[in-house]
Order: sequence, then structure tokens, then C-alpha cells
Amino acid sequence: MPMSKSSAQLSQYPQHHPHDHGRAFHRRAAAVATALPLPDTDDAYTIVHHGKQVRLGPVVFWIVVGTVVLLGLWSAATATYFAFRDDVLTRLIARQAEMQYAYEDRIAELRAKVDRTTSRQLLDQEQFDQKLDQIMKRQTALESRATALGSMPDVTGSIPRSTPQRGDASQTTQGTPKPSPISDTVIFVAPPDREARLESRAPTLAAPPVNQFAKNQGFDNVVVRLTTSLDQVERRQMAALNAVEEGMDSRMRRMRGVVSDLGLNLANLEAAVPRTAMGGPFVPVKITASSGPFEKQLYRINNTRAEMDRLNRTLALVPYRKPVIGEVEFTSGFGVRSDPFLGRPAMHTGLDFRAASGDPVRVTANGKVVSAGWSGGYGRMIEVDHGNGLATRYGHLSEINVRVGEIVRIGQVVGLVGSTGRSTGPHLHYETRIDGEAVDPQKFLRAGVRLSAG
Repeated sequence: MPMSKSSAQLSQYPQHHPHDHGRAFHRRAAAVATALPLPDTDDAYTIVHHGKQVRLGPVVFWIVVGTVVLLGLWSAATATYFAFRDDVLTRLIARQAEMQYAYEDRIAELRAKVDRTTSRQLLDQEQFDQKLDQIMKRQTALESRATALGSMPDVTGSIPRSTPQRGDASQTTQGTPKPSPISDTVIFVAPPDREARLESRAPTLAAPPVNQFAKNQGFDNVVVRLTTSLDQVERRQMAALNAVEEGMDSRMRRMRGVVSDLGLNLANLEAAVPRTAMGGPFVPVKITASSGPFEKQLYRINNTRAEMDRLNRTLALVPYRKPVIGEVEFTSGFGVRSDPFLGRPAMHTGLDFRAASGDPVRVTANGKVVSAGWSGGYGRMIEVDHGNGLATRYGHLSEINVRVGEIVRIGQVVGLVGSTGRSTGPHLHYETRIDGEAVDPQKFLRAGVRLSAG
């Protein structure tokens, strides 16, 4: 269907190629209409088909052309879509499936990670609870140990809490009384060197180092700090217990040494101790095989303390204390001396303590008054029987404060210093006797100094 533009210079005759030899031209002329120019038209397009002419303006023409082109493109796109639709859908489905699998794998991985974290947290929490339970049990045990240590009177002051400075040396020296040749009555004060020995017995242990993991972990850091604190408490308790045990052992050795030095029979002395009002069912002390070192050491200390209490009650009958308090001075010792009245050699059966008239005279051991009154050269004299053949006499008294048959205790004032009887001035004549025989009182007094020196 040829078309022509009316303004164009078209040939009146159809053109043909020389090689057509007229055949092609005649066939085309028979099938297709010939576009003839129209002289009376402007810019317009004419379509001739089988002798019919269709005249189109330029706008309509290009609209038709554009529509045809668009329809062609749409047809091509539609054909392409239908041709490759299955491949595109397959790829999209595969892509979606791949993304879904990736998300599912990621979710599964995160769930597994959460499960591992939860399991680890549960395990850490369980371990922390176990450690905390152990710490609580240990703290309870340490508190019970502290109660046991607090019931021991020897624990107090046995371990010094702070080291004295140089400026405090003079104060320490002045505050601690020096042991005199004759020990004070009843109370014994340990010198400061004993505390040093007790302190040195307990080994100094360095605090366990804290590892880096414990520093970085909150719970572990708390547990480590608590454990370290409990370790320090336990070391202090063990040090105090060691000090108590050493102090008791030393005290026991000295007490037995006193009895041995005096030549006394310990069994006889114990038999002479008067029984006090005590009783109750016998319950033996038991210690389990699972007991730790602290419990075993505490068991030994309790046994030693019971034995030491028995020895204390026994030694309470031994007159190794001073009959007067404060600084003492002997005016005459035990043994042969020149008689102050006759000037001839004579046996002096006791010690003369220089003292002022009216100074108190104290009994040096527990016992019973068997004599209280005037007794020849003794003047006013008191004799106390301490049992097991031991006795003491206090002569030249200005006043007697007890009566015969009275039970007296260590340190009790029985009279006042005077100058009655064969006396040249106020002083105290003091004697110690074993089975009626006078023995040197200084032997007992030196034993007392030794017992109080530790």
C-alpha cells in the first residue's frame, strides 16, 4: 500500500531497474495501487490501496506511526516476557528461597548462641551459688571459731594489733612492771618479749594473688575478695590459737618446774586440794575424724586448759608469793646469823621483811589458820596450814585480823606489821615450813618469780 506526499516531485511513470526487463514492474502495478500526485493538496500523506485514497495529516500520521511502534514494542516485550517468564520466576523463587534459608540459618545460629549464653550463665550462676554457699558455710565456721576463741581468757592481748612505734618504747617500758626479786601477790604480768615470741610463732602468709580473670569478672571478683578476707580472718584465728597453745604449754612447763624445784610431790599436792561444789553427768569429749586442724588444736588447748586449771588449784596451796606488796628489802635472811640481842651465832628460821608499822600482811597461799595469838619471841604470830605438810608463819604483828579455824585465801590480809616479841623495830618475820621443818622462804619466792616471768 504505497503512500505519497502531495508536495513531493514524483515521477509520472513508474521507475524500474534495467534488470527487471519490465516483468516486475507489471506485476507490482497489477498488485499495488499507484500513488499519483495531487496538485491541490498541502503537507499531507495519501495512502492509495486498490484505487482508494486515504488522506492523513502529519499529526495523525505520526500518531499512527507511534501507535504502531508502541504496539510493536509491546508485542515484543510481551513475547519476551512469555518466553522468559519461567526462567525469571524460577530465579526469583530461588533467590527468595536462598534468602529465606540464609535468614533461617542466621536465626538458628542466633538461637544456638542464645542457648549457649543462657547455659553458660546458668552454669556460672550455679558455680557462683556453690562458691557463695561455701563462703557462707566457711563464714559460719569462722564465727563459731571466733566464739570459741573469745571464751578463752588467754587470747585477749596475746596477739598485738599494731606494732609500737619508737616513741612508744618508753611508755611500754614504763607501763609494764619489771619483775622484782620477789613476785607480786596473786597477779602475774607477762613481759612484752612473751608477746613477741607468741607473735613470731604464727607464720606470715602472703595474701593469694588475684588472677586477671577474677579482675574482669564481676561475680568472680566478689568471690575472690570474700575468700581473701576469710583467709585473713582464718590466719588471724590460727595465729591467736597458736599463741594460746604456746602460752599454755609454757605456763604448764613452768608450773611443773616450780613443783619439781621445790621438791614437792605433785600427786600429794593434788590430793590435798579441797573439793569445791561441782558435779554433773560425765559426757566425754569427742572429736570426729573429719575435724580440721583448728578443731584438733582447740581440742588440745581445752585439754591443756583443764589440766592447767587443776595445776592452778594445786599451786594455790604452795606459798610462793610475797607476804607484802611493793618493793621489798630483807633485813635478815634465812640461816645462821648473829643474834641481835645476844650477839652470838644463832639460827634464823625465816626472812625479815622491812616494812612500816601498820602495813598489811597478806597470806601467801590458801589454807586454814591453826594459830593466831601471842607466841613467845614471835610476839603476835599467825600460822596457816596449807595442807600436804606445808605451813607459813607471820610474826611480830601489831594486829591480828583472823581467828583459829578460819579459811583464808591468797592475798587476804591476816594482820598488820608491828614490832612485838623479840624485835628491834617494825618488820615482818616470815617462815615457810615443810612437815614442821623450817626451809628457806626464798626458795619458794624464787619459784614464784620464775612462774610469773613467762
